[in-house]
Amino acid sequence: MKRLLALTAAAFLTLPLTPAAASPAGTPGAPGAGDPYFPDQGNGGYDALHYDLTLDYDPSSGRLSGRAAISARATQALSRFNLDLVDTLSVRSVTVDGRPATYTQSGSELVVTPARTLRDRRGFSVVVRYDGNPSHVIDPDGSKDGWIKTNDGVFNANEPQGAITWYPGNHHMTDKATYRYTVTVPSSRVAVANGDLVRQATKGGRTTYVWNSREPMASYLATVSIGTFGLTDRRIGGYRVTTAVDPQATGDATGFAERHPPALDFFSELFGRYPYSSTGGIVDHAPEVGYALETQTRPIYPRVPGESLLAHELAHQWFGNSVTPTLWRDIWLNEGFATYSEWLWSDKLGTQTVQAAFDEAYARPAEDEFWQTPTADPGGPENLFHAPVYDRGAMTLHVLRRAVGDDTFFAILRAWAGRYRYGNADTAAFVALSERVSGKDLGGLFDAWLFKPGKPSL
Repeated sequence: MKRLLALTAAAFLTLPLTPAAASPAGTPGAPGAGDPYFPDQGNGGYDALHYDLTLDYDPSSGRLSGRAAISARATQALSRFNLDLVDTLSVRSVTVDGRPATYTQSGSELVVTPARTLRDRRGFSVVVRYDGNPSHVIDPDGSKDGWIKTNDGVFNANEPQGAITWYPGNHHMTDKATYRYTVTVPSSRVAVANGDLVRQATKGGRTTYVWNSREPMASYLATVSIGTFGLTDRRIGGYRVTTAVDPQATGDATGFAERHPPALDFFSELFGRYPYSSTGGIVDHAPEVGYALETQTRPIYPRVPGESLLAHELAHQWFGNSVTPTLWRDIWLNEGFATYSEWLWSDKLGTQTVQAAFDEAYARPAEDEFWQTPTADPGGPENLFHAPVYDRGAMTLHVLRRAVGDDTFFAILRAWAGRYRYGNADTAAFVALSERVSGKDLGGLFDAWLFKPGKPSL
């Protein structure tokens, strides 16, 4: 866990009382985190630790009023820093450590200049007040992302860049933080977010929901989804299962909450204990969205999911959410692992063996475009969610399993989920861990399945 750094009283008394000690020279933080696929995403110079988001939303007008209180720590002497927020939302004020700060907005960058230089390795706080009518962005692959309006509220899914559409922050996945949400909506609506529901209160025809997400989270996994949901929150089979289901959702939602513990028990045996204090899902009526997302603790679906999709999004809680890639090109560590978990769950249910799923994917002819995309670097943001990332990623894991044996393979997955729990890691780290646990040189295997185009031979 990240913690604010503070001087002890004794240490404070030893500081020289000079102007130089009170106000060191600083430099601006970088306007991006350096990801090749999304160069402007995230920011440098500081580490966000906690977001306390207070939101008031009116679905009829589409108006959002927000207050974002951010606890952070400087990673350099910082003269100014950036937050990621689209300029279609108007910032009304910014304070840093309680003092008014100057700021400018342009595109997706909010540039903040504090009244005083922020000292390296010291904690600081930022409060941003803003409002406007948020909307979604269009991703490089043409899909909607962010604050996606529905006929009764909001379908809020943020991978890879949608968080900029509704709150300011350091929105690259390497800067994880904890979250608290206080969301007020008309009482005819329900607001659902990540983590645990800690309070719900109604006054004057409006209801406020308070959600607390205690485990670190990448911002693309955050959600505040709003609709005419039926909300349930209860313990089932050792888990706190919180679900929200739109009455218009297609499919049979009966037993939706009860379907979670069996899959989670199965994955916990294979991967290690479930990483979060609660689980569940959001089922919205959003036929125009066309995808589900593994929003942390509470995946969001545009319709009632089948068993494969449910297993996929629950497996992401280990692979993608708890252990998150360092760069977007490593997304196979999310999607390949979740797809292989689908195969494992189908095998468990007796609907299709893992080997049959592998054989079906491998049957694609060698000249198929599927084989031309390297799994561990799909070539750009427009290819993040293409089949090679999912299926070829899962196939890589199955080939690894056959090479090292079941006991060693699942030991690798448990070590991966445990060693990098709540953190970030890349493909090189997975290769190194696999070789260390197995005691084998696996360079040729990973080179053929992750890094080279072309259909590998078996």
